[in-house]
Amino acid sequence: MTSNSTPPGLARFNALEEHAAHAALHEACASTTWVKLLLAGRPHACADDLYAASDAAMAELTAEDLAEAMAGHPPIGRPKAGDPTSAREQRGMAGASEELKAELLDLNLAYQDRFGHVFLICATGRTGEQMRDALKERIGNSPEQEREIVRTELGKINRIRLARIVEED
Repeated sequence: MTSNSTPPGLARFNALEEHAAHAALHEACASTTWVKLLLAGRPHACADDLYAASDAAMAELTAEDLAEAMAGHPPIGRPKAGDPTSAREQRGMAGASEELKAELLDLNLAYQDRFGHVFLICATGRTGEQMRDALKERIGNSPEQEREIVRTELGKINRIRLARIVEED
């Protein structure tokens, strides 16, 4: 399959009724604006078109849109109970020591006090220690710097989640 052909999962997504496509996208990202922008681009000819639409939508999100998107993410180290996506993405925390989990909880709370939202990082493929180190590094950022880092991290997460839609058989 070339990158220009429409994978079966993407074809299925393109064919979904509006409410079902909305639900699938909202599961990937809780930003209403992002969902609306991706829906407006349907049908997407290939996966690269869908990813480009996601990237373009991410660039347009306001601070309020980003806050809405972040509200859909649990804190690092505390995946949503019963949510396979959250558990899969935070797999790097599965073997973390109680000491590391406690340290992350304290850092998460300090981060939330400073910025008013959860610490958002693309956790896929990262260890608990890597996430802790990133949190320690980022907590010193200005709110403006952090908002743009969050935008980038959210874009990475959205691409991973969209890939799951595209690659479904």
